Amino acid sequence: MSLLAEIKQRFAAVIEPLVDDAVPLLEMIRPSGDPKFGDYQANLAMPLKAVLGKNPREIAADIVAQLAIDDLCEPPEVAGPGFINLRIKDSVLVARLEAARRDQRLAIPRVEAPRTFVVDYSAPNVAKPMHVGHIRSTVIGDALVRTLRFLGHSVQGDNHIGDWGTQFGMILYGYKHFLDQPAFAASPVAELARLYRVVSGMVSHVKLKQTLPQLREKVQRQEVLVSDLPADPPPNDKKAAKALAKAQRQLQELEKELREAEQAIEGAESDREFAARLAAHADVARAVLAETSMLHAGDQVNLSLWKQFLPACLEDIDRVYRRIGVTFDHTLGESFYHDRLAGVVDDLLAKGIAQESDGAVCVFFDDGDVPMIVRKQDGAYLYATTDLATIQYRMETWRPAAILYVVDHRQSLHFTHLFETARRWGYDDVELQHVKFGTVLGEDGRPFKTRSGDTVGLEGLLDEAIDKALAVVSANDEAKPTGPELSIDERRQIADVVGIAALKYADLSHNRESDYVFSFEKMVAMQGNTATYMQYAYARVRAIFRKGDVDVEQLRGGDAAVALGAAAERALALRLLQFGEALDSVAADYRPNHLTNYLFELAEAFSTFYNECPVLKAESPAQRESRLLLADLTGRTIQQGLQLLGIEVVEQM
Repeated sequence: MSLLAEIKQRFAAVIEPLVDDAVPLLEMIRPSGDPKFGDYQANLAMPLKAVLGKNPREIAADIVAQLAIDDLCEPPEVAGPGFINLRIKDSVLVARLEAARRDQRLAIPRVEAPRTFVVDYSAPNVAKPMHVGHIRSTVIGDALVRTLRFLGHSVQGDNHIGDWGTQFGMILYGYKHFLDQPAFAASPVAELARLYRVVSGMVSHVKLKQTLPQLREKVQRQEVLVSDLPADPPPNDKKAAKALAKAQRQLQELEKELREAEQAIEGAESDREFAARLAAHADVARAVLAETSMLHAGDQVNLSLWKQFLPACLEDIDRVYRRIGVTFDHTLGESFYHDRLAGVVDDLLAKGIAQESDGAVCVFFDDGDVPMIVRKQDGAYLYATTDLATIQYRMETWRPAAILYVVDHRQSLHFTHLFETARRWGYDDVELQHVKFGTVLGEDGRPFKTRSGDTVGLEGLLDEAIDKALAVVSANDEAKPTGPELSIDERRQIADVVGIAALKYADLSHNRESDYVFSFEKMVAMQGNTATYMQYAYARVRAIFRKGDVDVEQLRGGDAAVALGAAAERALALRLLQFGEALDSVAADYRPNHLTNYLFELAEAFSTFYNECPVLKAESPAQRESRLLLADLTGRTIQQGLQLLGIEVVEQM
């Protein structure tokens, strides 16, 4: 049990008899932000004033008087309006460090009540190159799988790939009409991706052109609305001024949308090759749906082509996963659930959860939201149907306590509807959680794109990250006081690890719900909360042991003891023992940035220790061994923490 968990347990014995729900109060016990206020601080006396009708300082004093914590902390101190400051006894820190030192798990216990999790993450569409948009789902999901599993939970990592549906209708249509046979023979996936782009562009153009009259009508209606409002409302009529400003802003947005649509159509039709292709395939949108329907119905030609395409597509995706060190327990695509879809819809209808509406089958919601369609008028099924079948399969197969969907925040409404439908369907005893995340932005604050406006490919990002890392590693090696230590090949091997780590860590270090600006320079920086800084801290630890010719296994198994004489030693010891708290926080709300924040604070504490407390030149052999033990525990904790984030360490930098 972590120090924080144990402190909360001691407080719970005092607080629980006073309130109906002690959990929110216990959450107000946190690590102190300033060592002068102790190691931990409990701020729960203030909100208890409303319950107990007493002065918060009195309440705090009463709590302290009843608190059985003498074996863990120095006598608690009541400060300010009722803060309770706690300082862990040095003897407790030393005893727990001793336990961590002799345990491969660093004395992080497994949970007492393990749960079964299914984590749904990455989920690319096959036959299309993975791009920057896949990085967040992939690395966040991987970090959650690793962390939950380390804590002792049973975890099934499932890559729910898009290997079915309309995208394959586009590829099939493209293969039959626009195939470059030599290109397909040379690189099947690249040619299939090209065919998808060709047909997808045609379909998008047709649909955009179909919506143009409606868009023009919207602009006209908005122009009338603006003209009907007072053009110059009185200064004191703020409501009228606000209404006019809002209407004008909406008109500007609609005009911009119309202008961009017209420009896109004009630009596409000015391309002679595109225009000729579109003229010859004017019915492309309907034809694509027909190809999709034929595939789903088991048409021999389409099914045979699909089976031909899939292996190469999956291998191409797996090759990228191997580069970034991500694996899955299962890769069950949409096609896996196809045979279940009719039964799902029939069951929803039979139970009154879904109903027919204008020929489609829909689930309606009380809040007036748009319904969730589970079968279209033409009999086709949708993502929602597949997702319901997937829940059914997962519950039958793994019986999880929780299913986590690591998916873009823009899918929030879909998951709200999906989870509500699943609960009505009888799956109300499983935690269904949308682990949503924000967008990767460019320096301009918009979704990260290439200069030409295309989505940035993931493999290109990996290559560039490694190139940037190589420059940093080379500069660092050449700046060493005794001269370079690494060969060119060693620098390249290190850069491969550092570059991929930088890309992953940059994503994981942000609150997952926030957007973040992509910057290679910040990612590979040697200072700040970056993977490069963490890896450098680990390499610095390893350099101490190399320079001192220290047998680390002998040190770990020997009789040396940790002594906490200096403030920097004690601060590092406390931070080391807060590793479990960081992991608990990750598991509590599925946010890996709790772990990255912890690792950064640990690396900072080690840097202070390294600068203030000589290790190899310590004043005595006992002090030298004590500091070596602290350094070793730091390296092991950084290595373990990074491993849970899917990041490797390097011995030298």
